[in-house]
Amino acid sequence: MTGGIQGVNGVEILGPVVGLEEARILGPCVLGHPTADPDEEPLVLERGVVVRAYAVLYQGTILGPGVHVGHGALVREGNIIGESSSIGSGAHVEPGNRIGSRTRIHSAAFLSSAVVGDDVFIGPRVTFTDDPHPPCPRYLDCVKGPVVEDGASIGAGATLLPGVVIGAGALVGAGSVVTRSVAPGEVVVGNPARPRGRRDEMDCFAGHYERAYAWTGVRS
Repeated sequence: MTGGIQGVNGVEILGPVVGLEEARILGPCVLGHPTADPDEEPLVLERGVVVRAYAVLYQGTILGPGVHVGHGALVREGNIIGESSSIGSGAHVEPGNRIGSRTRIHSAAFLSSAVVGDDVFIGPRVTFTDDPHPPCPRYLDCVKGPVVEDGASIGAGATLLPGVVIGAGALVGAGSVVTRSVAPGEVVVGNPARPRGRRDEMDCFAGHYERAYAWTGVRS
């Protein structure tokens, strides 16, 4: 569908969009931005998707039920974003990401070619990289983004290098540069990031819980 709300509140629909009737489009934005591929699939908005002002969503992406897209976010082609996940204001989701359900991508994060599981927390200004030797002219032949498994948390301003795997329930400290894969449940901090214990051994400094992350109900 390319009609319906064209021009309402500044909404621009530049290519085929499926699911507009089931979505909430809040203010001026661009939907169905074309790609270089003339045969690109439509932009798909499943039931309950919310798109806020000044977001730009390309063709060839699927937003699952209840996904929220923040102000000024950019979501390029070839992305699949799972149910009830959210993309923060000013985030850049480059082509080819696979995002699970209930995952929070905070403001100004940058993701490219990543595989992200369910219930993952990605803090503000986190950067996912996917080119081992930029700017390689054969980038598309060797591109490999990071993998973040279910329930992991990535602190604000962290950088993940191409191909690293952040294990389930792991915690990456704010500002860390992750050059090697992180084991499930492990805590890493620093540049380069180094192990500093395990998440299920961390105290809740405010005393609200017997341990940090006890509210998840899972011991890593």
